[in-house]
Amino acid sequence: MQVDFTEFVLGRSHALLRFAYLLTGDRHLAEDLVQEALVRAHRRWSGIVGDEGPEPYVRKTMLRQYLSWRRRRSFAERPIAEIPERPTGDAAHDLAETDAMWTLLRTLPRSPRAVVVLRYYEDLPDAEIARLLGCSESTVRVHAFHALKKLRAALNTVDHDRDAASAPGGRS
Repeated sequence: MQVDFTEFVLGRSHALLRFAYLLTGDRHLAEDLVQEALVRAHRRWSGIVGDEGPEPYVRKTMLRQYLSWRRRRSFAERPIAEIPERPTGDAAHDLAETDAMWTLLRTLPRSPRAVVVLRYYEDLPDAEIARLLGCSESTVRVHAFHALKKLRAALNTVDHDRDAASAPGGRS
């Protein structure tokens, strides 16, 4: 079954953008990542459209681009004109929790972050993650273990600080 490139982009770009956003944590960088992956896919379109379709190729391209050394600098630098204000007091609890998790997820190194996104967002098995990252399944499990350990420790610190601030005589 031959899939048209335009049809693929129109049908799957939203899902690809969500995947890229989870990897990068930045909407603009995610758009760049999707665009670059689609440009590479377009060049090889007739060779990548097979039984599985083009999506696995495009996702793997995105993942490799995200993990590549050449792109590290552009993902790490985020100049801003003003420091954004954080919601305080009456902000919805769910929004605050989501924001905290995104902030913590951005602190993970590239490979562990990719493992967390592929495992818990894309719901891929360790064998498939290992194939995509070009490593062993045990390396995937080690990355996941350390990433979750770091996220739990950071969440415990955030919860402890929040409890201390809300306690009588605590910080304000």
